[in-house]
Amino acid sequence: MSTGTLADRAAAAFAAYRSGDEQRMGELVDLLTPILWHTARSQGLDASSAEDVVQTAWIRLVERAGSVQDAQAVLGWLVTTVRREAWRVGRKDGRAAPTDDVPEPEHEAPRQAELDPAVLAVLRDDQRTLWRHVQALGARCAALLRLVAFVDRPDYAAVSDALGMPIGSIGPTRGRCLAKLRTALLADPAWSTR
Repeated sequence: MSTGTLADRAAAAFAAYRSGDEQRMGELVDLLTPILWHTARSQGLDASSAEDVVQTAWIRLVERAGSVQDAQAVLGWLVTTVRREAWRVGRKDGRAAPTDDVPEPEHEAPRQAELDPAVLAVLRDDQRTLWRHVQALGARCAALLRLVAFVDRPDYAAVSDALGMPIGSIGPTRGRCLAKLRTALLADPAWSTR
Protein backbone atom coordinates (compact mmCIF):
# COMPACT_ATOMS: atom_id res chain seq x y z
CA MET A 1 0.00 0.00 0.00
CA SER A 2 1.23 3.51 -0.80
CA THR A 3 2.18 5.83 1.99
CA GLY A 4 1.32 9.46 2.43
CA THR A 5 -1.95 11.28 2.32
CA LEU A 6 -4.36 11.06 -0.55
CA ALA A 7 -3.25 14.55 -1.61
CA ASP A 8 0.44 13.49 -1.55
CA ARG A 9 -0.20 10.37 -3.64
CA ALA A 10 -2.33 12.37 -6.08
CA ALA A 11 0.37 15.05 -6.36
CA ALA A 12 3.05 12.45 -7.10
CA ALA A 13 0.95 10.79 -9.82
CA PHE A 14 -0.02 14.14 -11.36
CA ALA A 15 3.56 15.46 -11.33
CA ALA A 16 4.72 12.27 -13.08
CA TYR A 17 1.91 12.61 -15.63
CA ARG A 18 2.86 16.21 -16.38
CA SER A 19 6.49 15.11 -16.76
CA GLY A 20 5.46 12.76 -19.56
CA ASP A 21 4.52 9.51 -17.82
CA GLU A 22 1.02 9.28 -19.27
CA GLN A 23 0.36 5.95 -17.50
CA ARG A 24 0.26 7.82 -14.18
CA MET A 25 -3.02 9.49 -15.18
CA GLY A 26 -4.67 6.06 -14.84
CA GLU A 27 -3.26 5.81 -11.31
CA LEU A 28 -4.60 9.27 -10.53
CA VAL A 29 -8.04 8.34 -11.88
CA ASP A 30 -8.12 5.15 -9.80
CA LEU A 31 -6.97 7.00 -6.72
CA LEU A 32 -9.33 9.99 -6.85
CA THR A 33 -12.47 8.81 -8.63
CA PRO A 34 -14.10 7.47 -5.43
CA ILE A 35 -13.84 10.81 -3.61
CA LEU A 36 -14.87 12.73 -6.73
CA TRP A 37 -17.80 10.38 -7.29
CA HIS A 38 -19.06 10.82 -3.75
CA THR A 39 -18.47 14.57 -3.91
CA ALA A 40 -20.79 14.69 -6.92
CA ARG A 41 -23.33 12.41 -5.25
CA SER A 42 -23.23 14.49 -2.07
CA GLN A 43 -24.48 17.41 -4.16
CA GLY A 44 -27.73 15.51 -4.80
CA LEU A 45 -26.97 14.14 -8.26
CA ASP A 46 -28.25 10.78 -9.45
CA ALA A 47 -25.72 8.14 -10.54
CA SER A 48 -25.83 9.05 -14.23
CA SER A 49 -25.36 12.79 -13.62
CA ALA A 50 -22.57 12.13 -11.11
CA GLU A 51 -20.81 9.95 -13.67
CA ASP A 52 -21.02 12.75 -16.25
CA VAL A 53 -19.76 15.34 -13.77
CA VAL A 54 -16.74 13.25 -12.76
CA GLN A 55 -15.92 12.50 -16.38
CA THR A 56 -16.14 16.22 -17.19
CA ALA A 57 -13.71 16.99 -14.35
CA TRP A 58 -11.18 14.47 -15.69
CA ILE A 59 -11.48 15.88 -19.21
CA ARG A 60 -10.94 19.40 -17.91
CA LEU A 61 -7.87 18.29 -15.97
CA VAL A 62 -6.32 16.73 -19.07
CA GLU A 63 -7.13 19.86 -21.10
CA ARG A 64 -5.78 22.21 -18.43
CA ALA A 65 -3.03 20.16 -16.81
CA GLY A 66 -0.52 22.92 -17.48
CA SER A 67 -2.60 25.48 -15.61
CA VAL A 68 -2.39 23.57 -12.32
CA GLN A 69 0.91 25.09 -11.19
CA ASP A 70 1.36 23.09 -7.99
CA ALA A 71 0.88 19.32 -8.27
CA GLN A 72 -0.11 19.29 -4.59
CA ALA A 73 -3.18 21.34 -5.58
CA VAL A 74 -4.56 18.75 -8.04
CA LEU A 75 -6.87 17.10 -5.51
CA GLY A 76 -8.38 20.43 -4.47
CA TRP A 77 -8.63 21.50 -8.11
CA LEU A 78 -10.55 18.34 -9.02
CA VAL A 79 -12.84 18.49 -5.98
CA THR A 80 -13.64 22.14 -6.71
CA THR A 81 -14.25 21.34 -10.39
CA VAL A 82 -16.61 18.49 -9.47
CA ARG A 83 -18.51 20.63 -6.96
CA ARG A 84 -18.94 23.49 -9.43
CA GLU A 85 -20.00 21.18 -12.25
CA ALA A 86 -22.38 19.34 -9.90
CA TRP A 87 -23.96 22.63 -8.86
CA ARG A 88 -24.30 23.63 -12.51
CA VAL A 89 -25.88 20.30 -13.46
CA GLY A 90 -28.04 20.30 -10.33
CA ARG A 91 -29.42 23.76 -11.10
CA LYS A 92 -30.06 22.81 -14.72
CA ASP A 93 -31.78 19.54 -13.80
CA GLY A 94 -33.67 20.87 -10.81
CA ARG A 95 -31.32 18.96 -8.47
CA ALA A 96 -33.25 15.75 -8.11
CA ALA A 97 -32.38 13.68 -5.07
CA PRO A 98 -30.54 10.46 -5.82
CA THR A 99 -32.98 7.62 -6.38
CA ASP A 100 -30.61 4.71 -5.86
CA ASP A 101 -29.70 4.18 -2.25
CA VAL A 102 -27.17 1.40 -2.78
CA PRO A 103 -23.66 2.38 -3.95
CA GLU A 104 -22.94 1.56 -7.54
CA PRO A 105 -21.15 -1.76 -8.18
CA GLU A 106 -17.81 -0.27 -9.20
CA HIS A 107 -17.51 1.25 -5.72
CA GLU A 108 -18.54 -1.81 -3.73
CA ALA A 109 -16.52 -4.52 -2.02
CA PRO A 110 -16.30 -7.47 -2.04
CA ARG A 111 -16.52 -8.08 -5.76
CA GLN A 112 -20.10 -9.15 -6.14
CA ALA A 113 -19.62 -11.17 -9.32
CA GLU A 114 -17.63 -13.69 -7.26
CA LEU A 115 -20.37 -14.23 -4.64
CA ASP A 116 -22.94 -17.00 -4.41
CA PRO A 117 -26.37 -15.67 -5.52
CA ALA A 118 -27.93 -16.38 -2.09
CA VAL A 119 -25.13 -14.51 -0.32
CA LEU A 120 -25.42 -11.69 -2.86
CA ALA A 121 -29.17 -11.36 -2.20
CA VAL A 122 -28.58 -11.02 1.55
CA LEU A 123 -25.74 -8.56 0.96
CA ARG A 124 -27.88 -6.38 -1.31
CA ASP A 125 -30.72 -6.35 1.26
CA ASP A 126 -28.28 -5.36 4.00
CA GLN A 127 -26.81 -2.65 1.77
CA ARG A 128 -30.24 -1.21 1.00
CA THR A 129 -31.08 -1.13 4.71
CA LEU A 130 -27.74 0.47 5.57
CA TRP A 131 -27.95 3.18 2.89
CA ARG A 132 -31.59 3.90 3.69
CA HIS A 133 -30.51 4.66 7.26
CA VAL A 134 -27.50 6.68 6.07
CA GLN A 135 -29.81 8.86 3.94
CA ALA A 136 -32.17 9.27 6.91
CA LEU A 137 -29.33 10.82 8.95
CA GLY A 138 -29.57 14.00 6.92
CA ALA A 139 -27.58 15.50 4.09
CA ARG A 140 -24.47 16.46 6.09
CA CYS A 141 -24.01 13.04 7.71
CA ALA A 142 -24.88 11.17 4.52
CA ALA A 143 -22.37 13.16 2.49
CA LEU A 144 -19.62 12.75 5.08
CA LEU A 145 -20.16 9.01 5.48
CA ARG A 146 -20.26 8.48 1.71
CA LEU A 147 -16.92 10.25 1.34
CA VAL A 148 -15.07 8.49 4.14
CA ALA A 149 -16.53 5.05 3.44
CA PHE A 150 -15.11 4.63 -0.04
CA VAL A 151 -11.50 5.72 0.27
CA ASP A 152 -8.80 3.64 1.91
CA ARG A 153 -7.36 6.53 3.95
CA PRO A 154 -9.61 9.59 4.08
CA ASP A 155 -7.70 12.80 3.55
CA TYR A 156 -9.37 15.30 5.87
CA ALA A 157 -8.24 18.27 3.77
CA ALA A 158 -9.94 16.74 0.72
CA VAL A 159 -13.06 15.90 2.73
CA SER A 160 -13.06 19.47 4.06
CA ASP A 161 -12.84 20.84 0.52
CA ALA A 162 -15.49 18.47 -0.80
CA LEU A 163 -18.02 19.25 1.93
CA GLY A 164 -17.09 22.78 2.94
CA MET A 165 -16.59 21.52 6.51
CA PRO A 166 -13.77 22.65 8.85
CA ILE A 167 -11.11 19.96 9.20
CA GLY A 168 -11.40 20.00 13.00
CA SER A 169 -15.08 19.12 12.88
CA ILE A 170 -14.80 16.13 10.53
CA GLY A 171 -13.77 13.55 13.14
CA PRO A 172 -16.32 14.56 15.79
CA THR A 173 -19.08 14.88 13.18
CA ARG A 174 -18.21 11.47 11.75
CA GLY A 175 -18.33 10.00 15.27
CA ARG A 176 -21.78 11.49 15.94
CA CYS A 177 -23.07 10.34 12.56
CA LEU A 178 -21.80 6.80 13.09
CA ALA A 179 -23.31 6.69 16.60
CA LYS A 180 -26.70 7.76 15.18
CA LEU A 181 -26.38 5.22 12.39
CA ARG A 182 -25.50 2.44 14.84
CA THR A 183 -28.53 3.29 17.00
CA ALA A 184 -30.85 3.35 13.98
CA LEU A 185 -29.54 0.05 12.62
CA LEU A 186 -29.81 -1.75 15.96
CA ALA A 187 -33.42 -0.59 16.25
CA ASP A 188 -34.28 -1.85 12.76
CA PRO A 189 -35.49 -5.47 12.66
CA ALA A 190 -34.46 -5.67 8.99
CA TRP A 191 -30.81 -5.14 9.91
CA SER A 192 -28.69 -8.23 10.22
CA THR A 193 -25.34 -8.60 11.95
CA ARG A 194 -24.42 -11.81 10.12
